[in-house]
Amino acid sequence: MIIVMKKGAGKEALAEVKKRIRELGYKAHVIHGESRDVIGAIGDERGKAILQSLESMPHVEAVVPILRPYKLASREIKPEPSVFELAPGVSIGGKELLVMAGPCSVEGESQLLETARAVKAAGAKILRGGAFKPRTSPYAFQGLEEEGLKLLAAAREVTGLPIVTEVVNPRDVDLVARYADVLQVGARNVQNFPLLRLLGQQNKPVLLKRGMSTTIQEFLMSAEYILSEGNQRVVLCERGIRTFETATRNTLDLSAVPVLKEQTHLPVVIDPSHSTGHASLVPAMCYAAVAAGCDGLLVEVHNDPETASCDGPQSLTPEDFSAVMEKLRRFAAAADRSL
Repeated sequence: MIIVMKKGAGKEALAEVKKRIRELGYKAHVIHGESRDVIGAIGDERGKAILQSLESMPHVEAVVPILRPYKLASREIKPEPSVFELAPGVSIGGKELLVMAGPCSVEGESQLLETARAVKAAGAKILRGGAFKPRTSPYAFQGLEEEGLKLLAAAREVTGLPIVTEVVNPRDVDLVARYADVLQVGARNVQNFPLLRLLGQQNKPVLLKRGMSTTIQEFLMSAEYILSEGNQRVVLCERGIRTFETATRNTLDLSAVPVLKEQTHLPVVIDPSHSTGHASLVPAMCYAAVAAGCDGLLVEVHNDPETASCDGPQSLTPEDFSAVMEKLRRFAAAADRSL
């Protein structure tokens, strides 16, 4: 249910309604609007009719049912797009497109620093890099783990770029959160619900990737796990889905961008690297993603893709990334965005 507060209702009135919601056995999630606040009362659907009694409270204007199964992610509770900081001075969801770039995996200090300096010079605002790598084969490179996190933190000190990196195991959430600015959930973990709940308890933004066989509703329900634990800073990432097509690594579902924009207030970014699997296809997908209405891009860049321990064929060189960013500015302007 959505509890719509009357215009001008103060903090004391808000606290009183929140207290009553909790007494009725529901969680209260406050969404601050421009002219009034609304409260999402989340809990057991079977007894939600009892929440209608809140309409008798003096500062409550209306109690409205949320029809979508994902409550806090829905535009029913927050009609306007969410805009929030991922790190000090770095926001997502507004007019400015956010580009996150870097290597698939952290391999060493020189590799990471060279790439970080290059992506910053080209205009990227966040450095991406994997310290923990979930791989299909147990014999493939699994990442440098905490040593990789330390290298990412060192690169942040040198370049000033905030870092986004993946959390693979629930037991590593606190460890990764000590180093990272943004916590990433990979496609394989999109329905790892214990992990999602733990991330919802962190005071760090979460970049949630869509699973390779996940429907949009399932994707948003996964976001709901994070939101329901109190973490409102969730970014959705479309990274391609599995189809019968073999020409690309995955099939980039660009239609997911306008669909998500219609159904949720959360920001949406595109990963053109994992979706295509080929560096030559990445630029076109970057431009198309901006035209589709995305809020940002997650691009793999490696200083020497031929020697990369992970996903070299889909990684842009620093020179190619710089050229993409230059052209991307024109596409952004055409879409009434900036870069």
